[in-house]
Amino acid sequence: MVVGISAAPAQAATNPYTGTSACANDFKGSWTNVSDGHRAIKKGSETIGDVYLTYNSATGENCVATIKRISVGSNTRVGANLYVYAVEGFFNDYGDNKYYAAVKYKAAGRCVRYEGYVKSGSDLYFGVRDRYDNCGS
Repeated sequence: MVVGISAAPAQAATNPYTGTSACANDFKGSWTNVSDGHRAIKKGSETIGDVYLTYNSATGENCVATIKRISVGSNTRVGANLYVYAVEGFFNDYGDNKYYAAVKYKAAGRCVRYEGYVKSGSDLYFGVRDRYDNCGS
């Protein structure tokens, strides 16, 4: 007699972090999502990550967090960039991380823009808000 064993299909791991919880995990404090503070990171029609802009009103800091939806739990490239109007350069966090990348900067009273990226295969895929907004939060 032949007995077949069928395994259930593998399910993708769910990321335990949100934009606000990633910022709180790395930088402590209470973070809230801001208006127009989310961009999906797409590979074709598939959403492979999300990038969030958050604000901590107690410290006057913005945080950008890129949350992976693919390869969750595996060290793969992910990055978060924060641009602050009238500040030279930008602030970033990137690396081969399991869940997210997050960066913060005290930008109270200044306009910001942001982007995040996730690597899939040999390519980087971005979610971007390319205009300065959220002036002051």
